Amino acid sequence: MTATGGTTSALGTVPPDIHREIRLVARPGARLRPGDFETVRVPLRRPVAGEVLVRNVLLRIGAATRTLMTGADVLPMSPFEPGRALRGTALGEVVTAPGTVLRPGELVRHDHGWQEYAVLPVDAVRRVDAGLWPDPAACLSQGFAGWLAVTPGSVVRPGDTVLVTGAAGGVGVIAGQFARLHGARRLIGTTGSHWKADLLRRELGFDAVLVRGDGPIAEQVRVSAPDGVNVLVDTVGGEQFEAGLAAARRGARCVVVGAVGRQAAGGTRAEATVDTLALLSRGISVIGLSTTDHQASAARWEKEFGAALRAGTVRFPHVRLSGLDRAPGALTDLLAGRYLGTVLVEPT
Repeated sequence: MTATGGTTSALGTVPPDIHREIRLVARPGARLRPGDFETVRVPLRRPVAGEVLVRNVLLRIGAATRTLMTGADVLPMSPFEPGRALRGTALGEVVTAPGTVLRPGELVRHDHGWQEYAVLPVDAVRRVDAGLWPDPAACLSQGFAGWLAVTPGSVVRPGDTVLVTGAAGGVGVIAGQFARLHGARRLIGTTGSHWKADLLRRELGFDAVLVRGDGPIAEQVRVSAPDGVNVLVDTVGGEQFEAGLAAARRGARCVVVGAVGRQAAGGTRAEATVDTLALLSRGISVIGLSTTDHQASAARWEKEFGAALRAGTVRFPHVRLSGLDRAPGALTDLLAGRYLGTVLVEPT
């Protein structure tokens, strides 16, 4: 038996006595620093009846982690506390689950991924149907929010011009692809670098991608969508949200699914100026959308996403990094815009 990582026997994974977890040391300032995190070795408790011991296989890194570190109660999840392990959506493998229907080797999804192992109540994990996915990692896609923004109720209609802000993020890349599947005639995205813009156009079906810093976003939108925008999927907020609204056609639908522009800087507010007279006169609708309020649609999302992946009509852009110690740096790099798609870390 090893101190961390566990061993494999004829009966499956033998859990270690000690494992690692990453904790928040203190509330961070405006910029994340390595000293905001600490990796500690802690005893691994054995589960009792009704609990499940999980070996974490993949951890998803998300911008919401930065907001939860501030301590502000602005998201539908409880903030992180200094001195305790960080939380994050993860894919895990059941090691043992006494008194439950779960069996060793089954894959489950849960929210305690910033550690090598987790002991959780059985109702805190959700079985992953490996048959749905060409790669089980896809169950960690952030695309549920993007799919919700364009799919239920036919938000996108055939012939629409759709603008997705933050199109290279884990939400944006999925929103754009499903918008196209639902009939978008012209698909426009925004991003922060030319290399991501090239990939979005070349590999993910965007007709035009606007790069932050190449001039005012509002002017770039006007040039790329001279007839206006029918659907705005906003993951960024601020100037980009304002630019999308300014270009909105009569009857446009605007769905706000993120505010990464402020989250990246540790902000807890995402302010924008809205011309309410324009909303009224042009019949524009604006809604805020959180996946927390739409869990009843999760099974439908997974079925449609898995089927699209198998058919090759949708891709799951992601990055995999190896080693739990890389998680803090991955979060910093994600917030700095250095990745395209979902960011995953293999803890063990």
